[in-house]
Order: sequence, then structure tokens, then C-alpha cells
Amino acid sequence: MHTVVVGTSRVTASDVLAVARAGARVELSAEAVAALAAARGIVDALAAKPDPVYGVSTGFGALATRHISPELRAQLQRNIVRSHAAGMGPRVEREVVRALMFLRLKTVCSGHTGVRPEVAQTMADVLNAGITPVVHEYGSLGCSGDLAPLSHCALTLMGEGDAEGPDGVVRPAGELLAEHGIAPVELREKEGLALLNGTDGMLGMLIMALADLDTLYKSADITAALSLEGLLGTDRVLAPELHAIRPHPGQGASAANMLAVLKGSELTGHHQDDAPRVQDAYSVRCAPQVAGAGRDTLAHARLVAERELASAVDNPVVLPDGRVESNGNFHGAPVAYVLDFLAIAAADLASIAERRTDRLLDKNRSHGLPPFLADDPGVDSGLMIAQYTQAALVSEMKRLAVPASADSIPSSAMQEDHVSMGWSAARKLRTAVDSLTRVLAVELYAATRAVELREGLTPAPASRAVIDAVRAAGIAGPGPDRFLAPDLAAADAFVRAGHLVAAAETVTGPLR
Repeated sequence: MHTVVVGTSRVTASDVLAVARAGARVELSAEAVAALAAARGIVDALAAKPDPVYGVSTGFGALATRHISPELRAQLQRNIVRSHAAGMGPRVEREVVRALMFLRLKTVCSGHTGVRPEVAQTMADVLNAGITPVVHEYGSLGCSGDLAPLSHCALTLMGEGDAEGPDGVVRPAGELLAEHGIAPVELREKEGLALLNGTDGMLGMLIMALADLDTLYKSADITAALSLEGLLGTDRVLAPELHAIRPHPGQGASAANMLAVLKGSELTGHHQDDAPRVQDAYSVRCAPQVAGAGRDTLAHARLVAERELASAVDNPVVLPDGRVESNGNFHGAPVAYVLDFLAIAAADLASIAERRTDRLLDKNRSHGLPPFLADDPGVDSGLMIAQYTQAALVSEMKRLAVPASADSIPSSAMQEDHVSMGWSAARKLRTAVDSLTRVLAVELYAATRAVELREGLTPAPASRAVIDAVRAAGIAGPGPDRFLAPDLAAADAFVRAGHLVAAAETVTGPLR
């Protein structure tokens, strides 16, 4: 099994995906262990002094003015974890919990948190044992970190609360730790706070969304190209010289992908046939501009994620000169903004894909295709209701595109009076990514049928490869009405697994 070694500096997005989704093992480097020990020495020295230091010998948030005596500090650290583990609602997905645990471990190992090496090792041991704390949907405001989600994870380290074992069964965390020979941690000064104070949940979800959207934007270029063929559109609008005079990188990449898929098609450029038209509708002609803008949004979001991966997010932090300083680096605004931005881009991509699907089904705009691509229109309804489903998904995505980061509800007796809502932005983006996959699956289903109905005209070799792969996956082509939900589910799985991109790339080579 692949092993990810955590040092004192940044981890990569690939590391996060390997741990969160592929179950990669985690090891601490010798450098990280040394940095942990050095920072802990600083915290221990401050804890021994009579002067109060926030997070070390004081309360938290609005209660930070109280100096805590040494005999109560272990209890203080336990209590902050227990009281902050206040999430409610459905369980969060296993991959999200593993991502946020791994990213918190990354920051702990930076040497800026003051956590002891044995606590960090326990975090790695829990990940390696396949133990996943039960984390709930609601509880984070995305400021002072993803407090409630991270608290539920810290609770598991203490042997308290519930967790899911590697067998998928939820049991008391203490039992799971004992079965795997992991001793619960006894938290000391600052450690409870350090385990809770980070943007790890929203960052983990951002990284996974970026990986998924990278595939989906390529998929959208392919389905747009298939729809263009099905509508007998022109590929002249994809010419590189047209996109060179408006040099947005994403637009150029999207146009190049569509052009590669359409190379060798006999279905393009029939504008002056039986139904002459000067130019294609926006949903066809402007596909690279819309998808390209989304691609550039992805590039910006990826830059933010890389910066956050290189960050040590905690409050207070241990600095190299020995100071322990309070700060505001836990605020989730940088991550929250791009999470919202991606949801907007995803909604627009879904919207233009739905418009192409609707055009394929409308006999007044499809340039010769049967109504709803039905076998015997009137007796058969064809794909009429598949477009309804697609429209319902798009409508919800538009609602999900309303920014979470524009909202703020003060908390902690007005000490935390401006919050990012980044966790909420991440949660709705996950739903949007899931819905975009389904929307593109419906377009794929309609476009492949439309292309096959253009008898006497040969599709592009890449299109043919896609159609063959879709049919090999058991997804039916043109014909009488059938139970449609299983076909749409299979098309969804085909897109979700990356098979659509893989099929096209057997002809085009790697798409951009």
C-alpha cells in the first residue's frame, strides 16, 4: 500500500487524495518528530511560568480572560474537545473525515502547534487502522477552524464518542482503539485547542472537488462536442486562431478538446442543408467560453488550495523564535470564497449542458431529429422526462450557487463576530459536483442517441469510441421506450468513474 510521509512542510493534493480516498498509510518523518518535540518544549516552558498565555494557561474564546491553574489544565483540554463535539445531522462521508484528520496532522507536524509527538503518532495510527470518527453535517461556521468536525475527531483520539471501524460498523471509539492496540491520548496544555483550530475540513473538500471537477470539465467538452455533432453544428468556431484573440487559457483548452474530439467527423458544418442557419445557438457556439471560464476558476481555486496546503493554521502558534502568538489565520475566507466560486461555475456548466440537451429533443430546433429522440413519437416519449430530471438538477444547482461566504452569524458572545461559513460552502459544493455529474450523464445519453440517429453520416473517430464504450457498458441506444432510470444511472456511473474521458482519449490522446 502507498505510504504518505508527513514532514514539517507542505503535503500535496495527491497526498490528501491518497489518504482520503485510497486509504494510503501515513508515517511521520524524523524531521516532523523533532519539530514536534522542539515546539512542545516551548509550550512546556511557558506553561511553567506564572504569566497567562492564551491556549496554554487560559480559557478559550470569550472565556480567554480566565487564568487556569496547572491542576485544571488537563481537564480544560478534555473539556474543550467534549464541549465542542456538538455536531448534529447526518454523518459526513468517510473520505471527508479522513481528509480533515490528515490535514490536521499535517499542521500539527509543522512544529507550530506545540502538540507532543505521541499525539501526532496516535493521529497517524487511527488513520492507518481505518478508524473513522463520526462527524456530523452541521456544527462548523468556518472560523476558529472547523471546530465541531475536528472536535469529533479529537474525541476519538481520547477514546470517547463513536467511530466507524474498517468494517463499516459504528461502535464506541474506545473499543475500536483497544482492538487495534492504540492507547487513548491524555491531552495536555494547548493540545485540545491545537486539534480543533483549522480549516482542514473545508480544505479537504476543496481538494477533492478540484480532482472531480478536473475530470468533469473534460467530460463536458466531450458531451458538448457530441451534442454539436448531433445538431449538425459547425466546428469552425473552435479554430485556434479565434480563441487566440481572446486568450483566456481555459477557453483555449476547452476549444482544443472539442476540436480534438470532432476531428474527422462527417456531421459538422451542415448549416446550409435543408434547414439553413447562419450560426449555432449560444449553448453550442459558446461552449468553450463557458467551460473555459470554469476551467480558469479551477486554476485559481487550485492556487488557493496549494497556499493553504503550505500553511500552518492554528491559534495560538509557536514561532521559531520561541514566541507563542495569537493570530487570525484560522479564518476560512480564502477557502470559502473559492468553494463558492466553484459552485457558481459548476451551476453554469450544468445550465449550458441542459440547454444543449433540450435542443437535441426539440424537433423545431434539432435540425431533423425525431421529437424527444423517440422511436415512434406519440407512442414513445423518448427522453422527454430525462430532460425534466436534468432540469431539476440544474435548478437545485442554481440555488446552491448562492454564496455561503457572504453570510456571517456572530458567535461566542460576539468574540467571534465575523465567520466564513466555509464548511457550508464546501458541503454545498459537494452536492453541486454530484449533480453536475448527473447532468452531464443525461447530455451524454441524449447526444450519443442523436449521433446514432444521423444515419448515413459518420461521426468522428473519438465520438465513435465514446459511443462504443457507452454501449459496451450496457447503456442502450435508440429504440422503443424502456425503463430509463437504470440507463441514466449507468451513464452517471460511466461519467463518474472517468470512463467517458478515457474512451475519448483512446483516439485523441490526453485531453487538456
